[in-house]
Amino acid sequence: LTERNYTNITQGCWDYFVDLMRNVTTSELCEWKVISRPYSELQGCLEFWADRLNYSYPNALAEQYIFQSHHRYFHNCTLEHPVYSDPPEDVLLAMIIAPICLIPFLVTLVIWRSKDGKAQA
Repeated sequence: LTERNYTNITQGCWDYFVDLMRNVTTSELCEWKVISRPYSELQGCLEFWADRLNYSYPNALAEQYIFQSHHRYFHNCTLEHPVYSDPPEDVLLAMIIAPICLIPFLVTLVIWRSKDGKAQA
């Protein structure tokens, strides 16, 4: 009974979300400032009714609506941040070997300077 009630109510959450998304133009679909309210309303509605009906959240039905919203409205949104990749192998090798080669030199320098034996004031 609870699952059937939740199913019926969440359809209303989805319908309200779709109605809110009608006010969003295609060019605004990937702008978080514009879509955050409808998206938060959908998530809040799904969570509120699950809590109200003592139904677990997140649940399969709620996830289905969230995935459906992404598939229907946000599938063309891409990350604006550049994707970082590893440096070329020769650069990476130089960055690894340079400090390794410097360590013996610096240790030798410290030992050589400390053998001087003069107290520094």
